Amino acid sequence: MTSDNTTLDASAPRLEVDTLIDDPHTRIVVCCGSGGVGKTTTAAALGVRAAERGRKVVVLTIDPARRLAQSMGISELDNVPRQVKGVDESAGGELHAMMLDMKRTFDEIVEGHADADRARAILENPFYQSLSAGFAGTQEYMAMEKLGQLRANDEWDLIIVDTPPSRSALDFLDAPKRLGSFLDGKFIRVLMAPAKVGGRAGMKFLNVGMSMMTGTLSKLMGGQLLRDVQTFVAAMDTMFGGFRTRADATYRLLQAPGTAFLVVAAPERDALREAAYFVERLAAEQMPLAGLVLNRVHGSGAAQLSAERALAAAEALTDRMAEDSHADTHADAGTDTGAPPEEATAPAADTVADAAPPPGRAENNLEATGIVDLDGGKAGSRTAGSPSPAAAAEHETPTSPSAAQLAAGLLRLHAERMQVLARERRTRDRFTALHPEVPVTEVAALPGDVHDLAGLRAIGDRLALNPTATDD
Repeated sequence: MTSDNTTLDASAPRLEVDTLIDDPHTRIVVCCGSGGVGKTTTAAALGVRAAERGRKVVVLTIDPARRLAQSMGISELDNVPRQVKGVDESAGGELHAMMLDMKRTFDEIVEGHADADRARAILENPFYQSLSAGFAGTQEYMAMEKLGQLRANDEWDLIIVDTPPSRSALDFLDAPKRLGSFLDGKFIRVLMAPAKVGGRAGMKFLNVGMSMMTGTLSKLMGGQLLRDVQTFVAAMDTMFGGFRTRADATYRLLQAPGTAFLVVAAPERDALREAAYFVERLAAEQMPLAGLVLNRVHGSGAAQLSAERALAAAEALTDRMAEDSHADTHADAGTDTGAPPEEATAPAADTVADAAPPPGRAENNLEATGIVDLDGGKAGSRTAGSPSPAAAAEHETPTSPSAAQLAAGLLRLHAERMQVLARERRTRDRFTALHPEVPVTEVAALPGDVHDLAGLRAIGDRLALNPTATDD
């Protein structure tokens, strides 16, 4: 049925997705928001739609569930962009997809900014291996590093980024600076000082200047960790400035006019609260916000029938059925056949005659040798040639609900749907009241999960407010 109830109020600005992705000046689209709101699906759908409208697109995802690869028909995604087959390229576009390999991206940075011996020393260092695999903020930092690499390559004219599923919207914006500050900070430079001083003087400096800190670290983590950190710092000496430089460059790239942020949210209170906070943070950081994608919005083709009226009609039908059932019960209780009691209990003559065994046949089908099969019983009986009572019971058709019962059930289901719609509308209206300047597009909920290109195209139609989009 057509999703007639997924349109915004006339006062709310509308996000024109096709205008955004068709604009050649739009080079980066960043999909962000809280976890579980459909960022990965939105990013993939945008990629498919942009490619089929003539853009050369790469979608970068950080989704560990690998749903993007499955929906695009790719067996596996890795740190190298792979072309997606099945996309209509008649308009001259292409679609590539990749999934961030956090450690491999960090390794590429090391290999690209150090000679072979120094790079090998860094890659084999235990502290580096822990840092590159799971240090807080590394995933977000490496996502921005990979974005910078893709943009510098200039092979694609549109890069769509599916941001990490952070608990807080602040993580995505802060992590690159945090990691860059850590790797280029005072703590690292203090650890690096002994290597620069060298020999006993260096150890003396370390013991005097950091005796309290190193003692605590040695107790908590062991002396080996501290030695690994010192070795890592010494090997990374020539690279520390580069981390801050690249973090700052990527941050400026995110603020550039060719970048557009799309905040993705579900029509739920917590998701929209997070979206509102993100909108405010993007404004404070002077980053270009394109608008809000309100995902999985429910609709109804019978929105003119309110929940209250539907429930009232269902109650009226239920009451009418109860009255009819009560009347039928009284009518059955008053029914009288008119036959005298004697006639009802006296056996008929022909019944008595039928009960007597015919000549030459043993009574009750018995002979001296045992039970005699008389072809399933007497020919005139009601069980002859018929299934047994047990078999007949198995084939009894269950009583079907009446039309009134079905109508009452459908009315209650419709009332529940209308209550969901009203709740989503109130939540959306609170957001638009707080941020009336933010363009919004609503994506009607699909009846099932998206698992192929056809599903991504359907999402793209809904993103662009295609009039043919339906809510089945």
